[in-house]
Amino acid sequence: MIKVEERIKVTVEKNGKSRTVTKTVTKLVNEDFTWKDPHAAEKAGISVAQYVIGGMDRGFKVRLYHLFRALDDAGLAPGMTSGFRDDYRQSIASGNKAVTGNSYHGGSRRGGYGHGLAADVVSVKGETRSERCSSSDRMWKWIDAHGKEFGIGRPYLDKDPPHIAPIDGKEYADKRGVNAKLAEKGSTATGGDAKVAKPPQAVFQRRDEHKPL
Repeated sequence: MIKVEERIKVTVEKNGKSRTVTKTVTKLVNEDFTWKDPHAAEKAGISVAQYVIGGMDRGFKVRLYHLFRALDDAGLAPGMTSGFRDDYRQSIASGNKAVTGNSYHGGSRRGGYGHGLAADVVSVKGETRSERCSSSDRMWKWIDAHGKEFGIGRPYLDKDPPHIAPIDGKEYADKRGVNAKLAEKGSTATGGDAKVAKPPQAVFQRRDEHKPL
């Protein structure tokens, strides 16, 4: 949903006299963002699949593959609304987003094409918008509970629900940090060097067994 301002003419009555004035009203409407990735891909001179999927870090794509397989098995019907974004694509994004060039989706300051380390995911299960929203909420909670098994988490939690990233990446560490990880485990440790768990090796051992996203 985005805010759209619309100017309308209304008739008002003041001191017994009627006159027409222009009034600005703000409406919430569903944004059609389906044109953005194809447009960015065309601008880059490659196909949409090469742009959106090919622009992501290879190791992250392998993790996503295994995560999506697990989500499918759980009946949560995962879908990805955003993968790689270059600076142009980031500049036309709306809603919760990083500064152009600074996006972990693949901004120029983060390594650019082939180094995207973020994706936005939702559930496509349901016939209506309301049903899909409920399914997405259940899917995000599933990722919170099981995502670490695949080395993936939600850095911003419900501040940006669809956004996922590697748990051993800089974005996750900056937004969640060691203290957050200790809190999740119910730890009250106050000293020493905290050890951050490495992503499960099974994710990487199976890299060549399946074709990545």
